[in-house]
Amino acid sequence: MTLAFFETSQSLTMGVELELQLISLSSFDLTAESPDILALLQRQLFPGFVHPEITKSMLEIATDIHDNYQTLLDQLLNMRDKLILAGDRLNIGVCGGGAHPFQDWSERRIFSKPRFKEVSELYGYLAKQFTVFGQHIHIGCTSGDEALFLLHAMNRYVPHFIALSASSPFVQGKDTLFNSARLNSVSAFPLSGRAPFILSWDDFRENYFTKMEHTGVIKSMKDFYWDIRPKPEFGTIELRVCDTPLSIVRATSLACYMQALCRYLLANRELCQPSEDDYLVYSYNRFQACRFGLDGTIIHPKSHEQLSLREDILMTLRKLEPHASILQSLPAIEHIHQLNHCGSDATYLREEYILRGSVEGMVDASLEKFRK
Repeated sequence: MTLAFFETSQSLTMGVELELQLISLSSFDLTAESPDILALLQRQLFPGFVHPEITKSMLEIATDIHDNYQTLLDQLLNMRDKLILAGDRLNIGVCGGGAHPFQDWSERRIFSKPRFKEVSELYGYLAKQFTVFGQHIHIGCTSGDEALFLLHAMNRYVPHFIALSASSPFVQGKDTLFNSARLNSVSAFPLSGRAPFILSWDDFRENYFTKMEHTGVIKSMKDFYWDIRPKPEFGTIELRVCDTPLSIVRATSLACYMQALCRYLLANRELCQPSEDDYLVYSYNRFQACRFGLDGTIIHPKSHEQLSLREDILMTLRKLEPHASILQSLPAIEHIHQLNHCGSDATYLREEYILRGSVEGMVDASLEKFRK
């Protein structure tokens, strides 16, 4: 098939997808109950979209299109409340977090859907290990060329989103010493990582995608697990590096942080023009954010100056404040500022582990935080 033309969207609109954990309230382990909770939700009016994910211990919610903080927050809170009510009826807990802290991947069950079965057959045990939970943020673009500009101009800020959203410090019952261990599972897939450096949509569509399709490696854009990928059918770029936060307010704030950042990049297009050389430090910066979170040190892709990630985020927030004001998203900037100062969900989970004395206690803390 030929890749579709890029659908035009209203610039800087946004949508959010959250992959969520389904928890047994007796053991605090993951539970394979997505068919039951989906069946219940489908019998009532749901204020957005809800979908199965690759294993039965997770599901995904997706918002409508929004242009400001408050409407996005209101819808996500409404969706959260409906999910919690459905879960309470079935004795199922629902929470965020990038990875369940002690689940055994071998016990996961693939959801009965053709694409999921195809992925499972292709990737073997990696499909079950893909029971990790991310937030995806879509930003509307007026053209494919604009989408590719934003995709590559955003590469410099990918560590911000990894560190700010980090909520997967424990895996298999052990502290990984990573703030975001989730991305290690994603990186195992052969079509993960960064997108190829192409700035023309026609070139991307007619040359790169067509060549990849002819190799038989890919069939559609869904086969790319890039950190940021274009979504031509939506007219968006999709950021995929974030762990699912523990709270709806944080998920909303991260989306609006990206929206304000895209507005800044478009307003300063000549100054922020990306190049292939920007990616020389991409993997190193990405690792620093995954491993050390907000305490990481990154390298500026153009000046090669070493930067404290916290300080780089703080400097970026100052640049974004006038753009967030125009977008009516200043509460998001304030939330990111406090998060940058106080620490991520990964820090909170480690503190709860010490306080409660068990990985089960961490899950209970996550369930409580999702309800707030």
